[in-house]
Amino acid sequence: MLLKTALVRWIRRFAGHQASGEQRLLAALDDFRNPEADELQLLRQLIAALRPADAGDEASNARYALMLERLESDAGLRAGFRHHLIHFVGSRRLLTFFTDSGILPGTGFFSEWWRILGNRILPEAPDERRVKDCLHLIFDRRDDWRWLEAVPAELSHRFWEILAPPETFREMDRRGVQEQMLDAVLLLAHRVSGLGVDGELMRASPNLDDDAPRFIALSEEALEFVRAFRAGLDGDDSRFDRGDQLLVIVDQCQETLKRIRKRALTIGTSLHLSYLLTRSEQSLTRIAELTRILTAGLRATPHEQAIRDWASFARAVFLAENRRHSLRHYMQQLSGVLAVRVTENAARSGEHYICESRADYGRMWRSAAGAGVLIALMALLKIKAAALHAPLFVEAFMFSMIYGLGFVAIFLLGFTVATKQPAMTAQTLASLLGELKPTRQAELERIADVAAAVSRSQLAAIAGNVMVALPVAIAVGFGLSLLAGQPAVDMEKAVHLLADIDPLSWAIPHAAIAGFYLFLSGLISGYFDNRAAYASIGPRIGRLRWLQRLAGKARAERVGSYIEERLGGIMGNFLFGCMLGSTGMIGTLLGLPLDIRHIAFASANLGYAVTGFDFAIAWQAVLWGALGVALIGLTNLGVSFALALRTALGARRIAFSHWGTLLGALWRRFRQQPRSFLLPPPENGAA
Repeated sequence: MLLKTALVRWIRRFAGHQASGEQRLLAALDDFRNPEADELQLLRQLIAALRPADAGDEASNARYALMLERLESDAGLRAGFRHHLIHFVGSRRLLTFFTDSGILPGTGFFSEWWRILGNRILPEAPDERRVKDCLHLIFDRRDDWRWLEAVPAELSHRFWEILAPPETFREMDRRGVQEQMLDAVLLLAHRVSGLGVDGELMRASPNLDDDAPRFIALSEEALEFVRAFRAGLDGDDSRFDRGDQLLVIVDQCQETLKRIRKRALTIGTSLHLSYLLTRSEQSLTRIAELTRILTAGLRATPHEQAIRDWASFARAVFLAENRRHSLRHYMQQLSGVLAVRVTENAARSGEHYICESRADYGRMWRSAAGAGVLIALMALLKIKAAALHAPLFVEAFMFSMIYGLGFVAIFLLGFTVATKQPAMTAQTLASLLGELKPTRQAELERIADVAAAVSRSQLAAIAGNVMVALPVAIAVGFGLSLLAGQPAVDMEKAVHLLADIDPLSWAIPHAAIAGFYLFLSGLISGYFDNRAAYASIGPRIGRLRWLQRLAGKARAERVGSYIEERLGGIMGNFLFGCMLGSTGMIGTLLGLPLDIRHIAFASANLGYAVTGFDFAIAWQAVLWGALGVALIGLTNLGVSFALALRTALGARRIAFSHWGTLLGALWRRFRQQPRSFLLPPPENGAA
């Protein structure tokens, strides 16, 4: 009975809200009948009536459809609506709307970044004489693009068909609009010609001699097109240019930019190059769109198709202009090449962490065991450094160096830290998911093969780290106790070490922080790998005169190649160690319970705690600590893998939606071949 009453109340409230929204919309439409009303205010009222009241309001599309029905059925209202819209467009400047809306500005990456941040604090003052600025007054909420994007394209096309039937063109100042479109084409062409011969873009061009003339020719052809079209507007119909040659050159420039993007995935990229590429591509697309709109009549394009082309163009520009102050949207535009390049480097690294054969499996065990030995020694160094009770910054520096230099040593010696794997292997899985077609059983089986290999590789690395770090810590602690005549770790510190891995303490949140750092370290490694390739770090190091005098030219070149190949791993591991070492200090300064927990170090600390108690410790306490170590490891791996997979899918613009099918295939494989997720395949390759 209570449920029924609540449902009735909700229906009445929803119906009342919907009726109120419809009344506001009809009132806003009726105001268009007044020929003296201010167009900008009318449009602001209309959008306010169409805008959903909250994120869960699904009635905005219904109101949009109601507006179209009302305009179609009421000739007087339709005439007033058209009159105000035509006057609004005709009385304002359109040039910046055509050249800047939806296109990155020429100020550069960081200047635009600071402009967006500054606009959050002190909003810009719009110029109501420009259509571009008026859009921010009409769509005055930053999230208006969300409900605008949800409006079906068919409704948007219908709106423009109502607004611009063939007879309406006679009422418009078409010449004024066309003149501003022509100016926009010319301005955009000059802009792209300048960007196309920028040194950064030409450096990344695969064929400089063939590519540069295309961008120069674009400006010349645009000038010729504009001159001819204006002559046609002045009455010389024979001079009208359909823009075919201009569109051909635009296509050639776009092909050049595509090749540069593809090459950037190999030679590396930078934020500046990504900015140039994105701005050039957006400008070329805009030139093509404006040219097709201008020449629709010359191409005998049906009026309905011309309206649809304009509707699609206007919809895209409105959405982009509303998102102009969105930092997230800005980063999405520029992160494409750089993010893919960074994650591709991580994906290639991830392939080395996957055990396909028994030999790979054995190597993984040995590699992880070597890391376990060093981690046990690093954990002891950290315990001894903490016992010095040094000033906060000095202690953070010592911890950072112990972690950072230790991880670099592990990397250069070819050893494996288990928690580094998820951030790398997630990239490899993401590259496979992007090509997955769930209807093809062979592709599902391939994913299952890789998932099984990742699982057994991860288990081997964890076992190698933990099963070596723990006994080595016990052996080192016991040996030092015998040599010094007292425990290597005192009782108070042993209690503290056990408390740190207590599953009911802050251990799990702290493990999540470490998992986030593991994810970041994967991106850092990919970034520096990209930077090393893009900046030619190896050859530049090989050319150092002091190094050539010290080691000889050939050895200097080999040193440069060695550093270039490993720069990503060195920086990723060192900065990961610095993040681990400084988090506790940051937490103390901020008064927040911030710290890190890492499975390998947690297992070593458990070993030192046992020796600190001189082995007189209850077995229940040891098991409880082992549970804490296991949960810390699970959190480390889960957080880093989830973040890395999400980032890799986003970088590749993969909207994977077949998780159910994929999980079903993995479950079938696990039921049929559980051994493949734990151990390598037999030597003969039989399942």
